[in-house]
Amino acid sequence: LIAAALLLTGYNLWDEQRAGETASRVLEQMPVTTEKPEPSPDPDEQEIPDYILNPDMEMPVVEIDGDAYIGTLEIPVLDLSLPVMSEWSDAGLKTAPCRYAGTAYQSGFVIAGHNYRTHFGPLSRLAAGDRVTFTDADGNVFAYDVAEIQVLRSTAIGDMVSGEWDLSLFTCTLGGQTRLTVRCEKAGE
Repeated sequence: LIAAALLLTGYNLWDEQRAGETASRVLEQMPVTTEKPEPSPDPDEQEIPDYILNPDMEMPVVEIDGDAYIGTLEIPVLDLSLPVMSEWSDAGLKTAPCRYAGTAYQSGFVIAGHNYRTHFGPLSRLAAGDRVTFTDADGNVFAYDVAEIQVLRSTAIGDMVSGEWDLSLFTCTLGGQTRLTVRCEKAGE
């Protein structure tokens, strides 16, 4: 039993390190959109981003190593910068956090991530007021502030996606019986 426990622990540590290295490699390949059009001095001629004109539009996707990514999640207080996969899957979670529901263009954007130290493991250290940003594949930046942290039952799927939260981040707690959920509101302009 001790040998099996050591093997399982070793595998988990290896898997966590591999996931962190993969996420870092993907981040290096993510396109960086730094070219923003010069603002027009005439407010009537300001270019309005597509997602404001059509908030129901699909989020743009970038394909890297055969996987689809919708952008980058950054949590400066935790020194985390992670790519976000377009669709949730068990296999995808072993690479990077995944969109579980919604989009950044409307409220109800939910991102799931493994409890790896290199992914969502540090979420429990967040506090109300901490800043979280999501940058979509087109370079549009969305800033959020942590509003509250909840612990939900692992079966409370409806609670995860319900409510008026602009952004929710969640991960399993140790043992997998509950989900640590960070609820965020759009940051004031």
